[in-house]
Amino acid sequence: MTTFAYTAVEPSGRKKSGFIEAMDATSAIAAVTAAGRQVLDIREQDGGTKKGPQSKSIALFARRASKADLALFSRRLSDLTGAGLPIDRVLQVLGEQSESPVLVEVAAAALIDVKEGLPLSQALAKFPKLFPQIYTQTLRAGEQSGQFSESADRLADLQENEVARHSQIISALIYPMVLTFVAIIVVIVLLTFVIPKLSGVFADQGEALPLATKILLGTSGFMIANWLPIVIVTAAVIVLGRIWLSSDVGRLARDTFALRAPGFGKLLRKAIIARYSRVLGTLIKGGVPILDSIKLAGLAAGNKVFEAKNKLVADDIREGKTIAAALVDADEFPPVLTHMVAIGEETGDLPKMLGRVADSLDFEVEQGLRRLTSMVEPIIVVGMGAFVAFIVLSIMLPIFQAQELIR
Repeated sequence: MTTFAYTAVEPSGRKKSGFIEAMDATSAIAAVTAAGRQVLDIREQDGGTKKGPQSKSIALFARRASKADLALFSRRLSDLTGAGLPIDRVLQVLGEQSESPVLVEVAAAALIDVKEGLPLSQALAKFPKLFPQIYTQTLRAGEQSGQFSESADRLADLQENEVARHSQIISALIYPMVLTFVAIIVVIVLLTFVIPKLSGVFADQGEALPLATKILLGTSGFMIANWLPIVIVTAAVIVLGRIWLSSDVGRLARDTFALRAPGFGKLLRKAIIARYSRVLGTLIKGGVPILDSIKLAGLAAGNKVFEAKNKLVADDIREGKTIAAALVDADEFPPVLTHMVAIGEETGDLPKMLGRVADSLDFEVEQGLRRLTSMVEPIIVVGMGAFVAFIVLSIMLPIFQAQELIR
């Protein structure tokens, strides 16, 4: 029997991708057609596919798999293995149910590896952009302890929590971002289209124009005369900025500045600690060794400052210190985390204590984010109103002056 990957159209008109085992391509097409689907594409999944176009396709489109797709993939992996299905059958079902083309290809490649005797954790580790070390290390610990389904369940919980947090942040930022975009467009339109048409009206007044009007007309004239250099310089700054931020020095400078930013820095610190605690608790509960868990949690924090401090924590633990004492010595972790970790070490239930810290800080982040966005929105509106008022005043003052001269 050979495994074939197919793409077909269901009677409802919806496209469906999946896998089917058959003697040959003709038999596979017949089986898919018998299920009421019209085959669009079918291809054999052989050993050579892993090293050929398939792996290149995955590398090319890896970023198209959303966090929500990955969370759903993990949840289905947990449910199916918990139901007692063998891994190869689980991967076939995952490939058939996944709506992400990337995950369909990943399931096919992993299925081949698993049939050749490779553990699923190692098969998924071939796609680090989709499945980071946190994911594969937890699965590996589950495989070694015989608690694979429980490990997959904890990963699904972690990813679902991250998806929910990401959605909350995006929802909170949509309105301020729309306001900012509208304000920028209004400023550009006024300075480049509206003000130039009024400049001729004030030309006769010359030096008698009010200072505000001179500033407005000068700014508008500069933007119109130098729009191309402005666009080029802006694009260059964005590109060079992205290159610099992709370097270690740039990321460290960015993360340091973000943590010290008024208002936002405190909120970001709580969010980082919440993620660090949740990931660390998930890894420890999944059976990953302490030092590996500490290392991976630091990488998952997503901040170079905390990553550097976390290395000190790992070094202290390696020398024999407790986790709580190592966190205190690092001088970057809040008391709420160090105290709860100390209690967890004393009671032998560290993952539970870390989960409580994460839940508490997540709640504080949610409330703080709401307060921050509620402050930003009126600031943007007031700023936009002040600029419009400045323009109106700059236009009206020369008119009032002209009226006074006529009288």
